[in-house]
Amino acid sequence: MNLVEYAQYDGLGLAEIIRQGDITPTEAAELFIAAVAKVNPQINSVIEVYDDALDIAKAALNGNGPFGGVPFLRKDLGATEVGRLQEIGSRLFKGYVPDKDSFLMTRFKKAGLATMGRSTVPELGISGQTETILQGITRNPWDLDRMAGGSSGGAAASVAAGIVPVAHASDGGGSIRIPASCCGLVGLNPSRGRISAGPDRQDPMFGLAREFVVSRSVRDTAAMLNAVHGAEVGDPFIIVKPERPYTEELQAPAGNLRIAFTADSWGPYPVDLEIQKTVEKVASVCEKMGHAVEADSPALDFVKVNTVVMNVFGLADAGIAKFAESMGRELNLDYLEPGTLKMIERARSLTIAEAMESFEVMRQVRFTVGQFFQKYDLLITPSLSLLPQPHGLFSTKRDDLEPHEFWENDFRIFQHMGLFNVTGTPSISLPLGQSESGLPIGVQFAAPFGDEAALIRIAAAFEEAMPWKDRIPPVHVSK
Repeated sequence: MNLVEYAQYDGLGLAEIIRQGDITPTEAAELFIAAVAKVNPQINSVIEVYDDALDIAKAALNGNGPFGGVPFLRKDLGATEVGRLQEIGSRLFKGYVPDKDSFLMTRFKKAGLATMGRSTVPELGISGQTETILQGITRNPWDLDRMAGGSSGGAAASVAAGIVPVAHASDGGGSIRIPASCCGLVGLNPSRGRISAGPDRQDPMFGLAREFVVSRSVRDTAAMLNAVHGAEVGDPFIIVKPERPYTEELQAPAGNLRIAFTADSWGPYPVDLEIQKTVEKVASVCEKMGHAVEADSPALDFVKVNTVVMNVFGLADAGIAKFAESMGRELNLDYLEPGTLKMIERARSLTIAEAMESFEVMRQVRFTVGQFFQKYDLLITPSLSLLPQPHGLFSTKRDDLEPHEFWENDFRIFQHMGLFNVTGTPSISLPLGQSESGLPIGVQFAAPFGDEAALIRIAAAFEEAMPWKDRIPPVHVSK
């Protein structure tokens, strides 16, 4: 098998030919290594290929997981592997090696995934652009001068370029959906509690963050959710279980849905006209599918919602001094980028009253959005407000941006994302459009709490109605 053939398969497809003996796990690993060598010098999405990758591939078939032997990348943030580096894109964490597998990593292994390396992230996962002093700039395979998104930028660029069919990702303010939209992928952010982040991070970022994957196909997303969902010991709450396996939703009818949509801005920043037209087209297709569609949005102060995201992001990083001390390091420019340091200093200056106000706004927002979803089954929005932007716009490497300026730049592009981190409700970005310049355009679907099944059903319907499988970026292992 060559790289052109390798890149044609999604994760389940690759697992099937491995299972049938058409290709061995070792051969799949060798193709992965060749893929990294071919495109990583251009996109800089993989920061490490494990020296024992071939041995990992052989061991991955010791079970009956749905992704047996499939090459996989771990995002350098979130899920941990015992004995493997986790540096979170920061010199502060350089050389840090966790002492245990996280619950999610254990489930990835049970699914048969062969984790062979790490993908890039922005420092501490703060930015929607993946570029750091430690790891360099991660570039979008669709346009090397444009961002791949963040914080799962390395994961998304790797999948889009054909290095792996699916990759670990996480989302605290859009970090699965942003790079999925930038790179033309499927990016599901599950409900809060659907996937355990334990044993050390059961409710990361005070409930804003969840972990999962980015993929090229809806069926990979469904099968992966089957494999890794479920609570573990120590989780703060237990979410309602799915009625049936998520893969069964792929062929299930979506039903007659009540769908709200908006192509408008959620705040003072406009939405690009090409993106607006794509959202309106998707709403029109929903009507043709037989769903009841109307223009509507939750009645919220979205500037306040995004301020909460900024505050809670900061609070989550405010305690990092303890880690720095354990590594014998200090919170200064020797170990942190200028923008990161400024945001940590701002967070550490927040009062208890300001923190409590943020949590109260989160509660109010959850209630308002919960009421909204009593009226509607789905909400459609833009994934991003603008097309993927040039590098450096709001990089934490910049020392000329104050925290409020950084977040204003962030919200200008990602204004429709943070709401669903605050509410804990599931949302998915699907690659349903393409700009005149050839850049992917993502459209976001959100559902009521716990209803990933509805998102899988509508995603499968759109994968058929507005297929994206044959769209290949200019930088790709097959070229």
